[in-house]
Amino acid sequence: MTQQIPAGTFRFIALDVETACSDASSICQIGIACVGYDNQIQQYTTYINPHCRFSRFNIQLHGIGPDHVVDAPDFAEAMISLSPLLARHHLIQHSSFDKRAMGAAHDLAGLSVPPWVWSDSVRIARAAWPEFKGNGGHGLGHLKQALGLEFTHHDAGEDARAAAMVVLLAEERLGRSFDLILRR
Repeated sequence: MTQQIPAGTFRFIALDVETACSDASSICQIGIACVGYDNQIQQYTTYINPHCRFSRFNIQLHGIGPDHVVDAPDFAEAMISLSPLLARHHLIQHSSFDKRAMGAAHDLAGLSVPPWVWSDSVRIARAAWPEFKGNGGHGLGHLKQALGLEFTHHDAGEDARAAAMVVLLAEERLGRSFDLILRR
């Protein structure tokens, strides 16, 4: 069954990647969670063939290996379909890794790094739950437990959906939109 890339206009899109090895450009999975104006989430996940080695550590972390990506598009092919959607929206990542990995993968593929607008759901979570500092922190693993989120950690689509949920819960808790939370 082939997933369809969500269509339309969204409030924001959370994006997460998994990599084949410690090289940030080795993206082997991209997940997005598109948050509509009604706060409903449309999720999309695709494998990416990074055309590189997979480290044992990364395979154990996310369960993705060379067999999963052998018939998957490479990064440049995937960006043909994803870039028009991503370019029109504010992107949310959970920490700075995803933006860095996307930039490195664009560079490796010989593509210009797009001037996408990014924000970090860790910053948003810190504003909403300052009590977690030094008490489990603001990583997705702790937020999963502390906020009662249900998702499979280290699956790009699931992690993107979790980052989107963190933003939505923070907005609810603070009574303002994520862009206003970030301005403080």
